[in-house]
Amino acid sequence: MALPIQEQAKYWGITAAVFLLALWLLGDVILPFILGGAIAYVLDPVADWMERKGATRVLAVSLITFVAVVVFAVVILLVIPMLLEQATSLVRNLPNIISSSVEFLTQRFPGMLEEGSALSESLGKLGETIQSRGLDLLNTVVGSLTGLVNVIVLVFFVPVVAFYLLLDWDRMVANIDTLLPRDHAPTIRELAARIDKTLASFIRGQGTVCLILGTFYAVALMVIGLQFGLVVGFIAGLISFIPFVGAIFGGILAIGLAIFQFWGDWIWIGVVGAIFMVGQAVEGNILTPKLVGNSVGLHPVWLIFALSAFGALFGFVGLLVAVPVTASLGVIARFAIDQYKASRLYRGLSHDQPADSGE
Repeated sequence: MALPIQEQAKYWGITAAVFLLALWLLGDVILPFILGGAIAYVLDPVADWMERKGATRVLAVSLITFVAVVVFAVVILLVIPMLLEQATSLVRNLPNIISSSVEFLTQRFPGMLEEGSALSESLGKLGETIQSRGLDLLNTVVGSLTGLVNVIVLVFFVPVVAFYLLLDWDRMVANIDTLLPRDHAPTIRELAARIDKTLASFIRGQGTVCLILGTFYAVALMVIGLQFGLVVGFIAGLISFIPFVGAIFGGILAIGLAIFQFWGDWIWIGVVGAIFMVGQAVEGNILTPKLVGNSVGLHPVWLIFALSAFGALFGFVGLLVAVPVTASLGVIARFAIDQYKASRLYRGLSHDQPADSGE
């Protein structure tokens, strides 16, 4: 006999409270395990595919780990220093860019900005404020990440944890399945399958889309010689999980920089705009349909709220768990709505009575 709803709610509530308390108290301690688990989850389909092709699980995991470590080392040694350098340079040059903007507008549109006006002075002070606050923010982020994700965690613990979790992933899933409450095991399996489908679509699919677009934007902008192209491409790719926002925001930022760098050479300014048009076309017609599909089920507004809330409450670790928790809550909410619509509370007593046969 299944437990009453009140008892089930109590036990699941206790489980959720313990999870949040552990996240609050042990955030920094469990960080390498969360990162390792996320990496193992993303790479498990690759290991399964290699097993189907005849490789043993140990060989498949070893090859995947080797390639992942090499790629990670290249990113750490080459891409991140260049990204930080361009980001710092962009923040430092913002006052000059804004001053050039004011001068540009004053020369070509004299009536828009009068010298000494409140708007002109505000724009001038804006650059200095952004520079001071931007450098402080950049130093804080770099310092916090350096203290939070130290070299030992990145270089040693995370790959080791990911290796062992990936090696035993299927076995762990099978063991967890044996611990499910027997009366509710089919329902829990169904919900877990839906959550896995949602996470796979978003993390693996949308994450791949963001990576491809960010790389395309950054490389294309750097090839044509746009200053700070790597930073613009990184930002555009990072926020591409929100439909159209990545291309629009990145395009406006890139075109704004191109106007001051290539003023008078309209071909290159047009090329910058064309890069983002091509990226958006490829995303909408090829990448998103092929890699993500239509079954993600994570509304961008809900996702942004979850990232903000978990980041404020639990810091960097909260950002990592926000997506899976949000996906799980979304699936559970939709399941609860389906159960409610099938219940007597929603349908009423009239739907339980057989139709009048007329006899």
